[in-house]
Amino acid sequence: MSAAKALRALLAVFALAPVSAQAAQRGKEPAPRVMSLDSCADQYVLALAPRETIVGLSHRAVSPDSYMRASARGLPLRRATFESLVAAKPDVVVRLWGGDTRLTKALDRKGVTTVALDDAADFEALRGNVRKVAVALDRRPQGEALIARMDAQLASSAGAGKGRSALYLTPGGFTAGSGTLIDAMLKAAGYSNATKDPYFAPVSLERMVMTPPAAVVLGLFDMARAGSDRWGPGRHAALQKAVKTRTIASLPAAVVGCPGWFAAEGSVALAEAAR
Repeated sequence: MSAAKALRALLAVFALAPVSAQAAQRGKEPAPRVMSLDSCADQYVLALAPRETIVGLSHRAVSPDSYMRASARGLPLRRATFESLVAAKPDVVVRLWGGDTRLTKALDRKGVTTVALDDAADFEALRGNVRKVAVALDRRPQGEALIARMDAQLASSAGAGKGRSALYLTPGGFTAGSGTLIDAMLKAAGYSNATKDPYFAPVSLERMVMTPPAAVVLGLFDMARAGSDRWGPGRHAALQKAVKTRTIASLPAAVVGCPGWFAAEGSVALAEAAR
């Protein structure tokens, strides 16, 4: 090859270089900016979104009952309002119950992708929630890793309770039956639910005293305050004794307060209590 031809070839390479760089840049889409509208949505955003893409969390993201509260520190906390939406400029919004009709319409008008989480009552629905958020954020591998961790915890918990009957109890005197995530947690650890009525309902004090359950699982008691927030066990001597002698585990609000993959940690705690 002559010197002239070699020079022309070299110049051609340099001429194409900017075009190739621009094409590569166009092919790499920036990660979507994401905002969550309530404390339950916060958990999914904190677990799956790159930190630098999170433009807003609810003010409860740093509360004691927020499972991912440590990761929330230092990130912007915003109210679920139209004004916050305008300021944050998210590409994706994740919500379970947060936001009003005005905000929902504003999201639609602005073309913001909204991920509506389900109020999951079983682990299959939790898998669906994780995948919804992971797909919207283009974080599928991270979502599958979260699900794999949950499934491993469920596998380690399976059958530990050996069918033993257990009653769930909150400081407000409520229990949880079928159609709730608490019921799914109990069954995942091998327990049968002592509550036969579906969903959430008040516990019968008389029944608790006269025929105490074989096992009691406390929930949310780490958030209860002295006084009016303390239900029967703090005021009724017979009931206090029944609960005290039969409690096998106390599940923190951070684990049972929202329908999240971390519910499997509750099943692990129950399984460990059984063993």
